[in-house]
Amino acid sequence: MISGQVCLRRGETLAAGCCWIYDNEIDWADDTCEDGGLVEVLDSRMRYQGTGFFNRRSKITVRLVSRERGETIDRAFWERRIRAAWENRQALGFSNACRVIFGEPDGLPGLTVDKFGDCLSFQIVSLGMERMRDDILAILAEVFRPQCIYERDDLAVREKEGMEQRKGCVYGAVPPELIIREHDALMAVDIENGQKTGHFLDQQENRGHLRPYSAGRTVLDLCCHTGGFSIHAALYGAARVQAVDVSETALAMVRGNAARNGVADRVETVCANVFDLVRQDCEEGRQFGLVICDPPAFAKSRSALDGAYRGYRELNRRCMQLTEPGGFLVTCSCSQFMTQPLFEQMLTEAAKGAGRQVRLLERLLQSRDHPATLGEEHSMYLKGCILQVL
Repeated sequence: MISGQVCLRRGETLAAGCCWIYDNEIDWADDTCEDGGLVEVLDSRMRYQGTGFFNRRSKITVRLVSRERGETIDRAFWERRIRAAWENRQALGFSNACRVIFGEPDGLPGLTVDKFGDCLSFQIVSLGMERMRDDILAILAEVFRPQCIYERDDLAVREKEGMEQRKGCVYGAVPPELIIREHDALMAVDIENGQKTGHFLDQQENRGHLRPYSAGRTVLDLCCHTGGFSIHAALYGAARVQAVDVSETALAMVRGNAARNGVADRVETVCANVFDLVRQDCEEGRQFGLVICDPPAFAKSRSALDGAYRGYRELNRRCMQLTEPGGFLVTCSCSQFMTQPLFEQMLTEAAKGAGRQVRLLERLLQSRDHPATLGEEHSMYLKGCILQVL
């Protein structure tokens, strides 16, 4: 049911694909607009633009749900959206493990659902979708018939939307061991305590890109988490892999995954701060045939971008120094504010600082189960490059 109307400021329009309306883009909102409720969005000439979830407590005041005026938004509506998202992933070839719902690009604003074998892990970051939670869970159970559905709403951003943090199994039971298949690797997933929803599926396809760059090489995998890149490099013929992370819990999973895939003799784990480690390795003259650099987001806001840029540049400068002449560097950023052009500008500066010539071999994006909406910067958050360092 529509609770009211919101009017955009003069000059503000909703471009095709636009799904967020910020507080500074709104001229007025009816007093009847209810936080978490549905509202109609009008332009300054009172023309209908779309229908979305409203929340005056959030900087993202409206999250669009529909562009069709009068469309019935009920349980059947959400079921159609969820089934369409899953059918899309299957058509792209995903089945065992993938992101089946990626929020706004799938027309389900604020909802993320990852599939790990027979288990689902979900997060909700919009108040409107939170109100639909019971219906969403019932639909997920009906569509996927999972062994369990686990809630990972232990996110600080929920509090900004007026929701409490929580986590736990909400359907079925968590299996004692959860293993997924990624390309040629078997990987354990910690659906209860792992980062995000339990596993970084957005790099799933990129890990398969390591095959031509790994055989016979020594590998340094920085910020390795549970070893997705490390295990794939070893399976693709790397002579030795050094997997580095600041979390000993994550490294224990790396060792378990290495044993599970029969490569434990070639995978070594190191618990260290990556900035300290690469500085020391450079000072001691170490080099590797393949360096993988996949750090967490340095810029979580636009105001933090300048400092993040310097951090990325310094880390990548060191990584280039650590790469053998003719070797390869796989480097990524998941900061949405670090755009692809800015990322490549940073790499150019890092190469100059390292005194190395680099060649761009491949550009990397988030896996296809994380579809991005053109023109929506926040949905195109993951980018990377595979470089040959001369």
